[in-house]
Amino acid sequence: MVLTGLQTEALFKHLEDVHENDELEFKAAKGGLPHSFWETYSSFANTNGGLIVLGISEKHGVLRYDGIDDQTIDKLLKNLWSGVNNRNTVNINLLSNKDVEVYESESIKVIVVNVPRADRDQRPVYLGLDPYSGTYKRGYEGDFKCTRAEVQRMFADADIIHTFDKRILEGFTSEDIDTPSVKQYRQLFNIAKPDHVWSSLDDMSFLEKIGAYRKDRQTGKAGFTIAGMLMFGKGSAITDDLCVPYFFPDYRNETDIADGQRWIDRIYPDGTWEANLFQFYLRTLPRLQSILPKPFRLEGNQRVDMSPAQIAIREVFVNLCVHADYKAQGSLLVRFNNGTFIFSNPGDMLVSQEQFFEGGESICRNPTLQNMFMMLGPAEKAGSGGSKILEGWRYNNWRAPFIIQRYRPDKVEFYLPMESIMPKSIIDELDIRLGIDIKSLPSDYQLVLAVALAEKQISNERLRYILDLHKSEITILLQQMCKQKLLISDGYGRGTTYMLPTVNDSVDKRNPGTVIPTNVDTSTTNVDTSITNVDTSITNVDTSTTNVDTSTTNEDTSVFSERLQAILKKQRFSLHEMIFAVCEISSNWISIQQMAQLLHKDEKYLKNTVIPRLLGDGILEREFPLTPNHPSQRYKKSNG
Repeated sequence: MVLTGLQTEALFKHLEDVHENDELEFKAAKGGLPHSFWETYSSFANTNGGLIVLGISEKHGVLRYDGIDDQTIDKLLKNLWSGVNNRNTVNINLLSNKDVEVYESESIKVIVVNVPRADRDQRPVYLGLDPYSGTYKRGYEGDFKCTRAEVQRMFADADIIHTFDKRILEGFTSEDIDTPSVKQYRQLFNIAKPDHVWSSLDDMSFLEKIGAYRKDRQTGKAGFTIAGMLMFGKGSAITDDLCVPYFFPDYRNETDIADGQRWIDRIYPDGTWEANLFQFYLRTLPRLQSILPKPFRLEGNQRVDMSPAQIAIREVFVNLCVHADYKAQGSLLVRFNNGTFIFSNPGDMLVSQEQFFEGGESICRNPTLQNMFMMLGPAEKAGSGGSKILEGWRYNNWRAPFIIQRYRPDKVEFYLPMESIMPKSIIDELDIRLGIDIKSLPSDYQLVLAVALAEKQISNERLRYILDLHKSEITILLQQMCKQKLLISDGYGRGTTYMLPTVNDSVDKRNPGTVIPTNVDTSTTNVDTSITNVDTSITNVDTSTTNVDTSTTNEDTSVFSERLQAILKKQRFSLHEMIFAVCEISSNWISIQQMAQLLHKDEKYLKNTVIPRLLGDGILEREFPLTPNHPSQRYKKSNG
């Protein structure tokens, strides 16, 4: 998603709350345009697009500005435009003038580059002249170089004319086709299209009309297509090395599983049925739809048996079948687990998630299979599947469906939770948990808190299609909620998750969203005051830490005072000096925020680098050892 001008301004206004993620990358550029810029350009283009900010670097959670001047900016822009239009640098230019912006705020100057997601026929976007050595994608850990097989699948997806499912299979005959499957398909076809001229054709002519059998006009070859074999073939023929060897359709109902059980119902190739795509559809879809509520509805004077949710499930199931990358390793997996439908297919998405849910554009990996399902009614080419799915879930006031894309192996997971967005039980529990009227909070806050309560923990990715916000805006929102003690965070950078505070926290009713930990009394104020005194006179710290120093060393207290003062005068501490300083000030319980104020260091650096090391070495201990992420967590030098 491309940031608007206002969104870019908001991003930099809250820059201290933003970290790199799979759609945001900071890069130092004082020494010129880094080569890694092009790696990230390739990875963003081949994945979901993203934002590159030149002139800022991130290390240990701390952002550092390069301080690039106008002359450097001019040089960077010249090299950027020269490189993106140079075939030896990158194979395609996806940027226009609106995608590159010089942003200036007070004394900060940076270059913001919005890299759009490449279209299906533009991928792979690669560096240099060799796609197999210069293609990158974006994943959880950042940019990664694609394998040869991954690049080949991109080239195959880019070939819109010669799609994989149209390929003619040599050596396969009518003996490899399951005749009962063809008969059942034709029966459903006749019900859906009772007056169609194809109804009178013999089986082979009919299969040719729907694309299951094809003649190549250029080569003269004729035979069953991969689509035809997937839809109507016998299981042994489909999984032949020359067809789709990884094909394995699997359905599991994992609800109310007893001890030792992994599912209460399962459909998979167990030898009792011909495991082709059509039979999997016939067997699985009714079971999925039977799980859904069936409210009585009238449209005009006619009863409607198919509910919006059932239509949504049908659309998702057909999408699973027609968008799967059957060349990739992995199976078609459908699960129902704890009130949530989960559909998983191998491959990645050919359109962005925004395009999928907004609808209006139909891009299909297997158009012949799509056409076969269209003949039965459940699939449409208008690109309306995503919007139908959302409508079906909104009709029931359930939480929004969402998609997770995973890599290595590549797969797309579609989640449809059958849970109300804001049921009264959720509102009541949040009111009690946080001690405030949840409905007094902004609507985005309410949704985030409801999801956090229902799912125990949340992430930026999870909220992306619940909230109508850019990923960086969601990061800012989450950080603001953490500052207001509505959420607590765990982890760092892309792996950060968020959860509700512990139950024994309460909220100041006069200032909704401001939590006052119940286990901290008014002595906290004295701690804050002592910090001010420490900043004014370091000798107060030395006096308060006499016991620590005496118990650990034979040095005189005044020596520690001089040493600590000398360290605090430095702009940079060595790790040894940092450890010494933290130990010096932690004879009594102290929070990370107080440490940061005293040492003039970034909280995130202390939290993610210094404190974990001292805890691991047994030098520090937590006040709440069983709740590491307690919002009132404090630390003290260990007596051990």
